[in-house]
Amino acid sequence: TGDFVIEYKRDKYVPQHDEVAGAEQGVRIAPRPDQLIPKSIAHHSLIADVVVRKFVDGLPLYRQEAIYAREGIELSRQSMSGWVIQLHERLSPLMAAMKQLLYQGPLIQIDETRLQVLNEPGRDNTQLSYMWVYGGGPPDKPVIWYQYADTRSGRVPLDFLQSEEEDSLCAMYLVSDGYEGYNALSKTSLIQGHAACWAHVRRKFVEATHGRKNTAAAHQMVALIGKLYQVERAMKEQTPAQRKAIRQAQAKPIVEKIKTWLDGKVIQVLPKSPLGTAIAYTLGLWQKLTIYLDDGRIPIDNNRIENAIRPFVIGRKNFLFSGSPLGANASATLYTLVETAKANGLEPYQYLRHVLTHIGAAETLEQVEALLPWQVNVTDLSG
Repeated sequence: TGDFVIEYKRDKYVPQHDEVAGAEQGVRIAPRPDQLIPKSIAHHSLIADVVVRKFVDGLPLYRQEAIYAREGIELSRQSMSGWVIQLHERLSPLMAAMKQLLYQGPLIQIDETRLQVLNEPGRDNTQLSYMWVYGGGPPDKPVIWYQYADTRSGRVPLDFLQSEEEDSLCAMYLVSDGYEGYNALSKTSLIQGHAACWAHVRRKFVEATHGRKNTAAAHQMVALIGKLYQVERAMKEQTPAQRKAIRQAQAKPIVEKIKTWLDGKVIQVLPKSPLGTAIAYTLGLWQKLTIYLDDGRIPIDNNRIENAIRPFVIGRKNFLFSGSPLGANASATLYTLVETAKANGLEPYQYLRHVLTHIGAAETLEQVEALLPWQVNVTDLSG
């Protein structure tokens, strides 16, 4: 597509009734159309493009600045950064509506990854912060939620869920890796069961296959776990009740064989060897690893959230740190928006452009909720 210019035509007039006492005087001009970013000439399509390049494609703002410069466009990274931060506030009504759905499903999946943030009050720039990612919502309305925090403490997810009104929450399963920080959350009345991740277990044994000893035994376990995944792949389209029945019939015997293998090997290998470490990790999580057999709604692993956190990890490698806690919170908002759009089968740029076009005129709760990903018709995004 070629370059184009957007013209806004605004009526201007001068009242002609000077003889009327107290009448309107002087030149009058119609107001400009509602601006997404006050006092900015940026069109919503440009802002959407900048956001998607940064938060979907992992292209930092300084590279975008250079790309625009090559095209003869003077657009500074400071201006683009300002847009990103201001969007955080403009999108807050939509994010509040989206967050309510996060707690309305049978699961809450959680993961976290490190983040370096500059200019945090009372902290050195070398101290690490964290981006927490939550996956929840009804099966047909998935929500991927990012939260910035300056700590990896288990209080973060605990406070995150307990900050909501109790009547907006329902009992759910927690799915996570083996990090002990999740144990406090798993003991609350909100969590009806805590499931661990078989992908993390498999990863431990894959690492053990690279060791100098017992690599054949490690390969045996990788193969056994692979059989569990074969069961999962064969029943993707089944209902939760059907998945439970198939798991009980096909996966449970494999799990029992794995347990027998672990109990036999744990006394034969060095505890601190790669294989010994993998075995201890698995046995320590055994109850959490088997809970998925009893409910077809529980996934075998936490890969859904690991896949959602991957774009952030790629972006982190490219721009390393956020310039302030304000920037980190804005990043969390925009990662939430684009990843939730992707989880609902929407193309991120088209969805974000649609939201930015209409968010300024959304004054009621119904108008805001009409912009949620599962409310948007895909054909509405093609214009």
